[in-house]
Amino acid sequence: MTLFYQFVFYLFGLIAVASALLFVTRKSPVAAALWLVNVMVSLAALYVMMGAHFVGAVQVLIYAGAIMVVFLFVVMLLNLGHADAISDIRSLGWRLGAGGLGLVLLAFLLSVSRAPWPRDAVLDPRPANAVAPVAGALFRDYLLAFEVSSLLLLAAIVGAVVLAKRSSRT
Repeated sequence: MTLFYQFVFYLFGLIAVASALLFVTRKSPVAAALWLVNVMVSLAALYVMMGAHFVGAVQVLIYAGAIMVVFLFVVMLLNLGHADAISDIRSLGWRLGAGGLGLVLLAFLLSVSRAPWPRDAVLDPRPANAVAPVAGALFRDYLLAFEVSSLLLLAAIVGAVVLAKRSSRT
């Protein structure tokens, strides 16, 4: 494993831990949700670097995508994210720092895309079919449980909307 690969791995780990700390210290649930998305994307990058590309893609699609949409839906449904209650860091220094960090990350991405890929980071150059075993088991062996859980989630969302509308009328 090269030194550059180790540096990037530890960098994503540090970003994930720092984002998790910022997630639990935010007063605004919307800001907390965005920090949690940052944690999920950092974890997906770690999975991809370890060679688990399918798990990294599922991490982004399911957790950073679908779960965060449900979380923000609940925040909006319960009216928790008021615009005047957001008291996160918004000073000029932090904005300049964020812009500088964005430029550093952009330069990093450009250098990684132009650099040759380290040979020891690639486990197997042949493409592995990781979706077929998961999809086969999900849609063949566990199809009934998959469909029942989707119906239960739909019933829970409909129930939450009905309860929220009923409590807003009184």
